[in-house]
Order: sequence, then structure tokens, then C-alpha cells
Amino acid sequence: MHPDEQAIRGLVLAYCERLDAGDFDGVAALFARGAFRSPAGTDLVGPDAVRRMYDPVIRYDDGTPRTKHVLGTVIVTVAAAAGVATARSHFTVFQQADDLPLRPVLSGRYHDRFVRADGAWWLEERMVRPDLEGDLTRHMANRR
Repeated sequence: MHPDEQAIRGLVLAYCERLDAGDFDGVAALFARGAFRSPAGTDLVGPDAVRRMYDPVIRYDDGTPRTKHVLGTVIVTVAAAAGVATARSHFTVFQQADDLPLRPVLSGRYHDRFVRADGAWWLEERMVRPDLEGDLTRHMANRR
């Protein structure tokens, strides 16, 4: 795998890993030069805005949301000479709450754009496209 593609895949995976660990500051840091966009047209630009988006996420005694993001079909396209790249991937979020068994709660797609600056790749934009939604009441406080 080309180093540029490897770096971009690393950013895609870091988002999921940090979310599952409850490291919302770390998730926000991925957007130091970027924006999170929703299908509804909400634009959260920069790490502070992205960090606030995770305030309603329920954290359990272990400090995590007790989720596992599973990614599949990660397709990366790099235009190295232009310093830009895109990635598309499918995700499914599983959650195990105190009173419920492990189950899928959300599934959809990530559409990402990246830019190379200062010798590194940065997440420029993430568009989340949810396709299937389950019971999020144990995941998001504003869904109760």
C-alpha cells in the first residue's frame, strides 16, 4: 500500500478508534483543519465545534460509549500531485448497554476529503450519511 493511502486509512480508522475509546477531544483534533457535515446541512467547522457535537453521547462507567465502529469497503483515491484525496467507507456501530445485549444501533457511509499540508494528511471534510438507525436511546442523551 502506498504511504499516502496508508496515512489516509489511518485517519479514517483513528476517528472510529477514538470514538469507541470515549476520546472525544482526540476525535475533535482530527478536524483541526476540517469540518464535519451532516446530510441536513449542518456544518461543524474546526475542533471546538466538532467536540461539542459529542456532548450528548452517553459515557458509561468505563468512560466509553460502549460502542464498536466496524468499517468496511474503504475506498481511497489519492491525487498526490494535487495534495488531495477522498475516501468512502461503510460503517456499522454496535453498542452494548448495561441493560441490553450487544446490538447494531447505526449503519451508514462516510464520505471524506483530505488535504496534504505541512507534510501531513489532514481530514478536510467528513460527511456522514446514515442509512439504517436502531435504538439510540442508550447512546445519545438527546434521543431519550
